[in-house]
Amino acid sequence: MKPLVVLLSSFLIAIILIRIFNKEFNFALSARIAMSIMLCFTAIGHFAFTKGMSMMIPQFIPFKTNLIYFTGIFEFVLAIGLLIPKFKVISGWTFIIFLLMMLPANIYASIHTIDYQKGTFNGNGLSYLWFRIPFQFLLIAWTYFSAIRIV
Repeated sequence: MKPLVVLLSSFLIAIILIRIFNKEFNFALSARIAMSIMLCFTAIGHFAFTKGMSMMIPQFIPFKTNLIYFTGIFEFVLAIGLLIPKFKVISGWTFIIFLLMMLPANIYASIHTIDYQKGTFNGNGLSYLWFRIPFQFLLIAWTYFSAIRIV
């Protein structure tokens, strides 16, 4: 829920600031700025909630903590890439693929009722997916229309 609030509030602020400074609206740029801010927000979570996020990864995958740190850094890189015109399309496609690859971890976490912020097994369970899956599809559409196919 917090990433959605960050995404939408950043989008509104970016729209207003771009309108003030450029005297016109640029919704695609505002959307990419908002996505970049949200990615930085979620990337910080990889370092603040490392233990809980590593619990989201199935047991058979090795080097979980390193993988969490790597994906956190990767999200920072994607955030920067979305803001650089030369890299926005490749960053957009990469982020979409990344979201699709993270979906199994979210399903695993919900099945095992993992609360990644607390690092416990008393999370929201399957009800978490009622928010997470539509949110991931929103992020995919958001990225597609703001970075790849600019409307």
